[in-house]
Amino acid sequence: MSNVPDARQQEQEQDERQESFRRLLRSLPVWDTELPHFDPAAAPDDPLPLFQQWLSDAARAGTPEPHTMSLATVGATGRPSVRTVMLHDADERGWHFATHRTSRKGRELAARPEAALGFYWPAVGRQVRIQGTVTAADAAESRADLGKRSPGALAAALVGHQSEELSSYAELERASEAAWERARREPDAPVDSWTLYVLAADEVEFFQGDARRRHVRLVYRRTGPGSWTTGLLWP
Repeated sequence: MSNVPDARQQEQEQDERQESFRRLLRSLPVWDTELPHFDPAAAPDDPLPLFQQWLSDAARAGTPEPHTMSLATVGATGRPSVRTVMLHDADERGWHFATHRTSRKGRELAARPEAALGFYWPAVGRQVRIQGTVTAADAAESRADLGKRSPGALAAALVGHQSEELSSYAELERASEAAWERARREPDAPVDSWTLYVLAADEVEFFQGDARRRHVRLVYRRTGPGSWTTGLLWP
């Protein structure tokens, strides 16, 4: 007798797994803790100080890696792609991040230098959405950016080939071992493809969650150099 379940049994098991997954989603708590109050009337004229304050608040509240963010770019066919990267700085120029210019996101930014960023800090029920134009820094600034990072970050950059097809995990292990050895031997080793990018925001939205779903959404829109207007959005 065959031990392979028949099609009806397989379908039933699939339905049960699907229903179990749905029950899990419905059972997950959302903002079941006290959230901070945000008064949009007291917000600064420029979004940068508020962003820096919110990230600092998230770090103090215990949010793991509050400087991680989603980066969305658009390919040549108009299809979007998104991934998680690290924020390297946020100043009057914009929001800084880095990658290999030969990676998928690097190629997409070269073809269409626009992007969106998303931060989410569940410990305080806050998120920030940013969109704008991206500019690549020069080679000297990009090298300086990599020089400020950890030996692990340098080793990862030295491996290179980001977004390319990988034949086997063993190949990655060999390349990684060689890269770590070089990073220890040459802490200033150059990585020509490593590029620092700066997103100059056209729009920045701050979202403060509320347990009663009366979320506060404050949006900044750029009207000129150093000039912004603000407004509220329905949640």
